[in-house]
Amino acid sequence: MIVHLRPNISQVQAEKLAHESQAILIRKNRNYVLVTSSKVQELPTVLSEAAMEYWAFPNDLQLGSRSYHSSTRAINLGSITIGGDSMNTVLMTGPCSVESEEQLESSAQLCVELGIKVLRGGAYKPRTSPYSFQGLGLEGLRLLAKMRDRYDLQIISEVRDATHVEAVIEHVDIIQIGAKAMYDQGILRRCGQVRKPVLIKRGFGSTLQEFVQAAEFVLSGGNEQVILCERGIRTFETNTRFTLDLCGVAYLKANCNLPVVLDPSHAMGHAYGVPDLTRACVALGVDGLLIESHPDPRKALSDAAQQLDYDSFRSLYKSLDPVAASVGRTIV
Repeated sequence: MIVHLRPNISQVQAEKLAHESQAILIRKNRNYVLVTSSKVQELPTVLSEAAMEYWAFPNDLQLGSRSYHSSTRAINLGSITIGGDSMNTVLMTGPCSVESEEQLESSAQLCVELGIKVLRGGAYKPRTSPYSFQGLGLEGLRLLAKMRDRYDLQIISEVRDATHVEAVIEHVDIIQIGAKAMYDQGILRRCGQVRKPVLIKRGFGSTLQEFVQAAEFVLSGGNEQVILCERGIRTFETNTRFTLDLCGVAYLKANCNLPVVLDPSHAMGHAYGVPDLTRACVALGVDGLLIESHPDPRKALSDAAQQLDYDSFRSLYKSLDPVAASVGRTIV
């Protein structure tokens, strides 16, 4: 249940009511909001005099529910907006891993050439094998920040675990919580305390309910700038890396008030299929796309098979405008 307290409720009173009702307290503008478990279906007696309005929910998709906030939340990414009434499909691209300044600068220049405003790149890589390239770490974050300042780009990079969450928060504009970190409550709660956009990737073995509840951790911390990213789930199929759950995306669009981004690169796992899958994503009317590109994928230190070379990416980019226009959206 979500309860909006009356404007005359002080902080001391709100904290007391939160304790008595076992609720999370959120400061929203100048007012206070209480969020309890969705098991609470009737307004607690202790809140009867203090409540201005309230909502009950069938499950713990609450702050992110369209039953609470009917329109998609608008989140500013520098000069562009994702979600809201913008009808933008925001394109984010760059390498899986930051490998060198030369490599990353070429990615930044590709973004500028095509008018793309968000550069992605992994500095801390959550690899399955301990013997695989683990990323450049802080050096990679500093290179990303350098490209932001040099080319006026928004930077998105991933938090691998809680040991470097502060470094990522300091250097990037959009914090990515990866599929393998989706359940890390330390990361989720810390991201709830910041006022930067947070993109959460769905775990490859996670249900939609588990996915949106991860978002609720960040939302309940007071950070309303949350973006959901579908990147494929593990099924019985072995000829693709994962299976991109477009049915799940339709569910999220209908039931959640958060912008939805799709990552066809990780879902497909093979560059040959990324363009067609990307066009299918655009036709679904999503709010954004996260696509990996690399100056020479054959030499990439991680996920080489799924990254597009620049000519392939340019060709894909040119093909997206008519698909987006057909569903009333604009590629930015």
